[in-house]
Amino acid sequence: MTYDYDLLIIGAGPGGYVGAIRAKQLGLNVCVVEKDKAGGVCLNIGCIPSKSLVHQAESFHSIGDLERMGVKVDLSDFDYGKAQEESRKTADQLSKGVGFLLKKNKIDYIEGTARITGAHEVSIDGERTIHAEHIMIASGSRPRELKGFEFDGTTVMSSNDILMRTDLPKSMIVLGAGAIGCEFTHIMDRFGVEVTLVEMLDHILPTEDEEAAKVLARSFKKRKIAMYTSAKASAPRKEKGKVVLDVETKRGNKSLEAETLLVTVGRAPNTENLGLENVGISTEKGFIPVGDYYRTSVDSIFAVGDVVATPQLAHVASKEAELAVEHMAGHKTEARLDPTTIPAGVYTEPEVAGFGYTEEQAKEQGYEAASKSFPIRGAGKSVAIEKTEGMVKIIYDTGNQEILGARIVATQATDLIHELLLARSSELVTTDISKMIHAHPTLSEAIMEAARATEGWMIHA
Repeated sequence: MTYDYDLLIIGAGPGGYVGAIRAKQLGLNVCVVEKDKAGGVCLNIGCIPSKSLVHQAESFHSIGDLERMGVKVDLSDFDYGKAQEESRKTADQLSKGVGFLLKKNKIDYIEGTARITGAHEVSIDGERTIHAEHIMIASGSRPRELKGFEFDGTTVMSSNDILMRTDLPKSMIVLGAGAIGCEFTHIMDRFGVEVTLVEMLDHILPTEDEEAAKVLARSFKKRKIAMYTSAKASAPRKEKGKVVLDVETKRGNKSLEAETLLVTVGRAPNTENLGLENVGISTEKGFIPVGDYYRTSVDSIFAVGDVVATPQLAHVASKEAELAVEHMAGHKTEARLDPTTIPAGVYTEPEVAGFGYTEEQAKEQGYEAASKSFPIRGAGKSVAIEKTEGMVKIIYDTGNQEILGARIVATQATDLIHELLLARSSELVTTDISKMIHAHPTLSEAIMEAARATEGWMIHA
């Protein structure tokens, strides 16, 4: 059969556009179909605009630092809409950048809705049919909506809604204290919104290392952010222009009231209306099952990113797409990502970052595991920049000093974590870090000291 393309990709997010460029580099003829904007959720209504708001929230908060130096700041003309506008400019700029990259790499880009109609066949808006040797699904995800907590865009909001909002509420309840919930709690609090954080499980960042999560919880508590954990929420009700949320906790029941409710309880994969039933692909809890190289049950069709049951992170989608297309192009590559080498970050203040096993998980895997921590305040630079909350924690094998995982809670933690991840990926051990000279003063000295802690010879603690 003659194909129009070697590869057709559905979705131009971090999985789709990265996979397309890598495939083109390897000599494949590629087409990308996107029904919305290039860049997907991450660039348009996710990672990028939210990090722009994190930056602006921190800038706004730093006014207090200026006032301590005698600078008088008049906030009477503050307009949150300007901050939101800047976040949209950032998103638009990067979205256009993705379009430029696709064009630069001579990748055909089609705006439209794709539907799979055969193992090698995709219909675009029901008007045009394209045949491809391989199809890769990278259609991403959307905010998960709970029954009884349906989004209305103003009173009950999704993460999409809050990113598009041009004014600040006076008060907000955030339901769900995962990464997204904690980040918006941080942003809104920095802008002066009264925030209450509600989590069903027993601590905020419930999928994260508990010790690391406690550091952030203490920081939030110092900021007078109300937090309710082990809290079961009933469907909200509206009273006198406010939203009321009844929560049941171990300490009793409580009715919380705020101007708006932000629901951040995960993301749902965009696997509906793709035509999967036309080729016999079934989903499991909405996700597409895949095997090695992210191949589905149909040999010619692959799926990557948020539509498969792997961590819903932009960099995971990108790497999965790279592995899939490298395999399509006949290159020897990993069959799947090693989950213990996937970094994750929470963009609060302090930031939380980590990879690999917790100590408990490592022991369950049969390792002689232990962990050691070093307080970030032991690094002189943290004192100099007045960012002393946090720690570096290394999980290691006591027999051979192998690094099994790490957690960092600190300003710039999402950047710092990669020294430890590179060591882990390169099969280095704690001694390789503990004996490596680190510049002074830097926050990375805390990593060196944590490595020394695993060997019993910290200097600055």
